[in-house]
Amino acid sequence: MNYTKRLSNVTVLGAAGKMGSGILLLTALEVADLMLKPENKDKHFVVNAVDVTSEAVPGLMNYIRGQVLKAAEKKAVMLRKLYAGRKDLIENSEIIEAYINDVMSLIRPGTRLEAAYDSTLVFEAVSENAALKTKLFRQINENNQKKPWIFTNTSSVPIGGLDKDAGLEGRILGFHFYNPPAVQKLVELITIDSNPEGMTAFALQLAKNMRKVVVSSNDIAGFIGNGHFMRDAVYALGEAGRLSSEMPLHEAIYAINRVSQDYLMRPMGIFQLIDYVGVDVVRFIMNVMNPYMPDENLHSPLLDELFEKGVKGGQFSDGSQKDGFLKYEKGRPVAIYSNATGEYIAINGFSEKTDAWLGLMPQTAIPWKNLVKASDKEAMASLAFSDYKKSTEKGAVLALAYARRSSEIGTKLVSDGVAHSADDVNTVLLTGFFHAYGPVNEFVL
Repeated sequence: MNYTKRLSNVTVLGAAGKMGSGILLLTALEVADLMLKPENKDKHFVVNAVDVTSEAVPGLMNYIRGQVLKAAEKKAVMLRKLYAGRKDLIENSEIIEAYINDVMSLIRPGTRLEAAYDSTLVFEAVSENAALKTKLFRQINENNQKKPWIFTNTSSVPIGGLDKDAGLEGRILGFHFYNPPAVQKLVELITIDSNPEGMTAFALQLAKNMRKVVVSSNDIAGFIGNGHFMRDAVYALGEAGRLSSEMPLHEAIYAINRVSQDYLMRPMGIFQLIDYVGVDVVRFIMNVMNPYMPDENLHSPLLDELFEKGVKGGQFSDGSQKDGFLKYEKGRPVAIYSNATGEYIAINGFSEKTDAWLGLMPQTAIPWKNLVKASDKEAMASLAFSDYKKSTEKGAVLALAYARRSSEIGTKLVSDGVAHSADDVNTVLLTGFFHAYGPVNEFVL
């Protein structure tokens, strides 16, 4: 089965979710571009958008339509070539509208898994629940005579286990998009030895056509991205707990969040990142990974406490940030959650004191938004770390220790066989997490 035939009938499971909707968009665009080629004019294509939440379908279709418009405006020249045979389309606006209609006509929204029974390719973007994934895969496998290939968006569940439990005979691989899929350039590709011939080549071609950067990971729980992020989070949570013997916990959380953002020159602090992903999601992923990690404990009692109190983070449907460790106003952190009182404490009420405790930050530590635009990012970051090594200020000491732990995590991902190289680890953090420099770097040691 060639590339075009494989994409003739595609199903996206979990299509109304924040990951699934982006995967649906990218898939529909790729299928539409294939459909519009002259050699495919007599072929039939369909993209099934399956989600258990029927109420979300109108919003999903509005989102897709709006995003297709943006995509069409960016590739108007290419579309003019694809529609060269349509003499009724003169203006760019007419061509763009025709393209939107063609993409939307491909998509079949629904709530029934039976839509996948005729598919040749299935994207899965449901919750990070191995039992649920296995149930869906097995049901499709038992009812689909076309032996579809399954691309799971799991960020933590081992692919080999899903393959064995669902009886897929190797017809599954990890195709892990980063959030949001339509914007993020990274895809983690996780293959297994039993994948059929041509499956990896197809995945690489699809990723290339979607303009993604591919990093291959071995099939070990958490892979590279969460393999680093979850351990990074456990370290930060532990450091905040340790500092709580010197200051209230909410101040310790503020201090570590500031160190991980301002001192390490990252796009956001670690507690902000946990909130963005979701306190509940991070906790769940750690629980998924932990059984596969006999020599370490990926668990945080602090996450358990927040989860039990209903503090979960994540985003609202419009993309705005929900409160988690931090409280947000217009997207900016304004308060820190206090486990002791169950209330948020305004940052401006204690930040001056905590900042004084951290001490002066070297001028060589510049904001991430400035560093990431620099042509010599690593050289500039190296200057800051050189100053940290000379400093006795608490913030500098914490930053150096944090960076070295981050580097250690990355190095261990390579030695444990999760990542093929330190460059792969760095690429994931640079591309998937928007860091300005990779964690595995000599200047932090």
